[in-house]
Amino acid sequence: MLTFEWIIGLLLAAVALSALARRIKVPYPTFLALGGVLLTLLPWAPTWALEPKLALALFVAPVLLDAAYDTSLRDLRNNWLPVSTLVVVAVGVTTAAVAVVAHWLRPDMPWPVAIALGAIVAPPDAAAATAILRQVNLPYRIQKILEGESLLNDATSLLIYRVAVGLVAAEHMKIREFVPSITVALVGSLAAGYLFARVWMMITRRITEAPSAIITQFGGTFMVWIVAEHLGLSGILTIIAYAITIARTAPARTSARLRVSSYAVWETVVFVLNVLAFMLIGLQLRPIWSELDDEVRWKYCSFAAAILAVVILARILWVMPYGALLRLLKARHWLPAHVVEAVPTLKRGFIVSWCGMRGIVTLAAAFALPEWFPYRDLILLTAFCRGAGLARDPGPDLAAADPGAQFR
Repeated sequence: MLTFEWIIGLLLAAVALSALARRIKVPYPTFLALGGVLLTLLPWAPTWALEPKLALALFVAPVLLDAAYDTSLRDLRNNWLPVSTLVVVAVGVTTAAVAVVAHWLRPDMPWPVAIALGAIVAPPDAAAATAILRQVNLPYRIQKILEGESLLNDATSLLIYRVAVGLVAAEHMKIREFVPSITVALVGSLAAGYLFARVWMMITRRITEAPSAIITQFGGTFMVWIVAEHLGLSGILTIIAYAITIARTAPARTSARLRVSSYAVWETVVFVLNVLAFMLIGLQLRPIWSELDDEVRWKYCSFAAAILAVVILARILWVMPYGALLRLLKARHWLPAHVVEAVPTLKRGFIVSWCGMRGIVTLAAAFALPEWFPYRDLILLTAFCRGAGLARDPGPDLAAADPGAQFR
């Protein structure tokens, strides 16, 4: 009964924090992070354990499907250049920068562990981006670029994460030995996601009752993730392909009454998952924090602060020069016509560089590390601090910097 009481209390507290966040116009994930910090300071808080392997499936799969379901393939095609550079290059640069700094600060940290840390804190989060961007009147193109990035870069970062964790587990294995399995995972995940979606649509097309339809939606999401993981595929890529395939025909196949009910339930579930993620990580940190002496606590906090600074600076140092280069090429008329429209202005570039929101994916990936993983406690603390710093609101002045661009 005590666990149930705590869950009800945490959910009601999260609702209150969310209402306060809306009132003072601060993204609610920031307040959830603060709530998680408070839990670490309560000596009477419960101790809950969650199986690490369950973390990604429980927290990431439904959140990712919800974000992918709302993603427009047309918008992704129209903004393929900025989205692809953010998804691949920005994540790679951030991961590398974090790994270098982490290894420099802790020379005894193995390189695969440092790379895993970089992959954990590198990707902006789909749920965090959606929650924050809904509160800011950004230009339409920037909003779609950020949403597309937050959806797809999870695949890049978690692929690096998977390789790094595998290298730690198999100490004598070389990265080139992972290349064939990575290639199979990439191609196979996209194909599997498409096939799962087609089969699932045929199975569920006659389900029109709202409760049954919503239950099958969640059941199908978790089933696709679990099957993909058992097949050695990427759950992230499989879910993205699965969701986008279903979303292309869902409006035509689904009644308006069912869509309203389904959207409301999914929005609520995503909120609850964000609450649970921040609270569970906070509860996991409490025994870790209590066992550290003051000197070690200072070292851990200094390390986390340094990594937070590196993540922010790495994104800015990639996005701003990238935009400057495109503007230079545009001025010299060296860009194709279809690329010219995607060239960011200085103000837009600054908005994109400042809107790298981290959240549930970062927390779930850190929590999913095996118990034996080196520096797991330090990585958990760093990921939580990174999540607490996720909400970097571009502000009304920046959002209105290009008022004529809302519909471009």
